[in-house]
Amino acid sequence: MDGPNGVPGQVFFTLSELFGRTVNRVDRFRQFDFPSHTNYKQDFEDHEGSTSIVFTLSEKVGVLAAALKVFEEKGVNLHHIESRPSRDDPRSFEFFVSCDNKTGGLKEAIESLRSMTNNKLTVLSRNMQNGSSGEVPWFPRRIKELDRFANQILSYGSELDADHPGFTDPVYRERRKEFADIAFNYKYGQTIPTVEYTNAEIKTWSTIFRELVKLYPTHACREFNHIFPLLVDNCGFREDNIPQLQDISDFLKDCTGFSLRPVAGLLSSRDFLAGLAFRVFHSTQYIRHGSKPMYTPEPDVCHELLGHVPLFADPSFAQFSQEIGLASLGAPDEYIKKLATLYWFTVEFGLCQQESGLKAYGAGLLSSFGELEYCLSDKPKVLPFDPVKTCEQEYPITSFQPVYFVAESFDTAKVKVKQFAATIPRPFSVRYNPYTQSVEVINSKQQIINLSKDIRGDLSLLEHALAKIEA
Repeated sequence: MDGPNGVPGQVFFTLSELFGRTVNRVDRFRQFDFPSHTNYKQDFEDHEGSTSIVFTLSEKVGVLAAALKVFEEKGVNLHHIESRPSRDDPRSFEFFVSCDNKTGGLKEAIESLRSMTNNKLTVLSRNMQNGSSGEVPWFPRRIKELDRFANQILSYGSELDADHPGFTDPVYRERRKEFADIAFNYKYGQTIPTVEYTNAEIKTWSTIFRELVKLYPTHACREFNHIFPLLVDNCGFREDNIPQLQDISDFLKDCTGFSLRPVAGLLSSRDFLAGLAFRVFHSTQYIRHGSKPMYTPEPDVCHELLGHVPLFADPSFAQFSQEIGLASLGAPDEYIKKLATLYWFTVEFGLCQQESGLKAYGAGLLSSFGELEYCLSDKPKVLPFDPVKTCEQEYPITSFQPVYFVAESFDTAKVKVKQFAATIPRPFSVRYNPYTQSVEVINSKQQIINLSKDIRGDLSLLEHALAKIEA
């Protein structure tokens, strides 16, 4: 059956199909495992315009039918439903319902269900509005769950605006579609397909590479200049060669645990930042149009590899980037906008203070010959990095930045971002587990106890290492 907007394959349950399925017949629904309401694991393909609800009902005949009747009365369409026995009360069941938030009275239905369930209800929404009380946006818990939104792109890679340099070039548009298809079919754990770049594409890369490497020694931060030669030696960063994403991903994995994932187009800020929480950077593989090698209206492989990649191999910068991603998980929309602005003025267009003066570390600067020169001139305004103020700064996306923010170091910037993240209104804390490549939600006494044990173990190791050094 086709879903909203003609999306094929989405299953819709009618009330006539659902009525009669009481909690005594939960075997008809797929069972699942999830640690808490705020992190309900959805394993089906959802879509924008979908809001998910978790609620608990006491076991008795007809109770589910009564709850579903609420959706019928309020005119709310259901996309998906699951159930499982409650872990807190063996006489109750927990239900997960994904429903359409574009039509009907969803707000009224939720209020009715709150009353029916004695407030044992949590809203998980991909499009939470204004941080409404009780709502928690869905976010990935495991790295493989990035597959869930990797193709929920704002525009497909081959869809070009009329003012794009390649808009009237059918060969270029077809080539862009080839790159987009590679990313669209990619799944976590697979090897990123190798791309045979054309001579024309390599020529465009060469023009950009040749000009930028002239400025790096004097304009890029020392961390960047330390790592760039390693990319030349290990990943094929050369004027006559466009490096492959898999080779770079393997290198970054060895350095900091970061990896690259091909993406078919622009992701939403929420989804892109969620990838950073798992040390995953969604990277394009296509290259800008050859008619304007020094200009691109969207991120391309030159921007990703020359601008972003080198510093993801630096431990302090990698941790700083991940902190922005972790702060985004479960955050209200208004804070996603703030975090995206912080990302813009740091990871994309950040400056830092070093012994020899101001240096660039933002990818938008390190991949743009013109703006890399401009940012260190006396033309733009330069302010100290303060997340509270920086996140409110407006910025242009089609011209050089009039304002830049300066970080004292990646470590101090990381501390400031963590302090800012503590102000985000969400009913839990999050922690990344590098062993399982998963995000742990800290929202119970037992989880805090487990966390304290891990911290004590790390402190014991630190004390032991210090003792060895002193000896």
